Amino acid sequence: MNDLDLPASNFIRDLILSDNANGKYNGHVHTRFPPEPNGYLHVGHAKSIMLNFGLAEEFGGKCNLRFDDTNPAKEETEYVESIVEDVKWLGADFGGRLLYASNYFQQLYDWAVELIKKGKAFVCDLTSEQVRQTRGTLTEPGQNSPYRDRSVEENLDLFARMKAGEFPDGSRTLRAKIDMASPNLNLRDPVMYRILHADHHRTGNHWCIYPMYDWAHGQCDSIEGITHSICTLEFEDHRPLYDWFLEQLGVFHPQQIEFDRLNLTYTVLSKRKLLQLVEQGVMEGWDDPRMPTISGMRRRGYSPQGLRHFARSLGVSKTNGITEFEKLEYYIREDLNRTALRVMAVLRPLKLVLTNYPEGQVEFVEAVNNPEDAGAGTRSLPFSRELWIEQDDFRETPPKGYYRLYPGNEVRLRYGYIIKCHDVVKDPATGEIKEVHCTYDPQTRSGQQTRKVKSTIHWVSAAEALPVEVRLYEKLFTVENPNESPEGADFTTYLNPKSLEIVHGKAEPSLAKAQPGDRYQFERLGYFCADKLTDAGRLVFNRTVELRDTWAKIQKQR
Repeated sequence: MNDLDLPASNFIRDLILSDNANGKYNGHVHTRFPPEPNGYLHVGHAKSIMLNFGLAEEFGGKCNLRFDDTNPAKEETEYVESIVEDVKWLGADFGGRLLYASNYFQQLYDWAVELIKKGKAFVCDLTSEQVRQTRGTLTEPGQNSPYRDRSVEENLDLFARMKAGEFPDGSRTLRAKIDMASPNLNLRDPVMYRILHADHHRTGNHWCIYPMYDWAHGQCDSIEGITHSICTLEFEDHRPLYDWFLEQLGVFHPQQIEFDRLNLTYTVLSKRKLLQLVEQGVMEGWDDPRMPTISGMRRRGYSPQGLRHFARSLGVSKTNGITEFEKLEYYIREDLNRTALRVMAVLRPLKLVLTNYPEGQVEFVEAVNNPEDAGAGTRSLPFSRELWIEQDDFRETPPKGYYRLYPGNEVRLRYGYIIKCHDVVKDPATGEIKEVHCTYDPQTRSGQQTRKVKSTIHWVSAAEALPVEVRLYEKLFTVENPNESPEGADFTTYLNPKSLEIVHGKAEPSLAKAQPGDRYQFERLGYFCADKLTDAGRLVFNRTVELRDTWAKIQKQR
């Protein structure tokens, strides 16, 4: 990271400044990013990563990457590996502090035993449905479990037998003994442990009881010496429970702070819903370039710098809102404009023949690699009698205001000559235009003294062109908030059937060197990223973002 990536002034930063001024935690700042390894990270996590790691870096502290691996039924090593890769790719430095809640399973168990001995926890035989039914409502208190008053000795015996695997899944839980009449439902004797006979990705079958997040969260923070435990707003009502556990144990007490989570238009950021898209085959995987996952965005061509700048721009507040998807695209486009090499490619090719250009002749024209970066240099492009141009750059009967190529009109070929259309060749059966015939003016080569024309179009030499497969992506959903489905409707109802279009085009020969992850601007078309080769060996490019800045238009309309 660098100074540009540090979070702007916000209430969390101000709180840390106040803590440091008052000598709290001796001026030390230690944060953590605690993902559950039950799916791939998405763009919402990028905001949390930038906030936690950015604040730690700004204040000379540390930030841990700690996996909340307390539910083996949903967690996989694949997810752990993908999360580590994503965090590193974003530029966050956890300095070797790759930690797991499972590191502390024995300590968490010992502390649970301590709470039982203090009369603050009990083994309950109610089913999960019975617990839900006796929990009460926001206006009515809950009902005490009939097992709440078990003796300390009985609770210790039952809890040890739970750990030993004597009881089936779901038959018993360990619950904290707090207050079933509390106005905060999270304090109504919450479950601390459940029985789950499932292999854990790190501990195997050593454990068959697993801690709930609310029990593991604060205690893991305490063990690691976390000073500022930054969470999203849905955990605000859980903070009294976070504090209660720490106070009962009398251990080091971090402070939990909540902030707004990221929500994007035309996007779902629920890992459950994203998993559904993958499992149902709607997406080709977690890294499908249409997915809002960090791995999907990386494959699509988003840059880590662009994502960091976007995350920083969001600010930090105590109110959840929704951010336009176009704003994310703006920051990606801004970064790629500075860094992406320019190339020429034709997505929907139409043959153009320069009838007065010598047959068999090939000359080379110099093209600028990036006008935003003088150090990027230039490259040589082959120019010949037969070229490919975009179908949209020719109209036999042009509409009003159309300045590109049509019979009798002149345009400039980018880095090349001014040409004039004089004829077209059509398929006699369908009437489809197969070729456009033009003449070129040899006195108008780019860089020489020339006359002006109203339009410049791009091209590639037909003989040297590379065949490419290009994947054009649109928004994944057709409505701004697919999470707000009418009752009974599934969010997949709003999937955009046009979210992916595959075209086969032609590209300049320099792209033969492209490696997966290389980013380019296809001149006049947008930003694209090289992907994996097809089975046929064809180069594949994913459209990252278009050239037009729709977010600027949204801002102007406000």
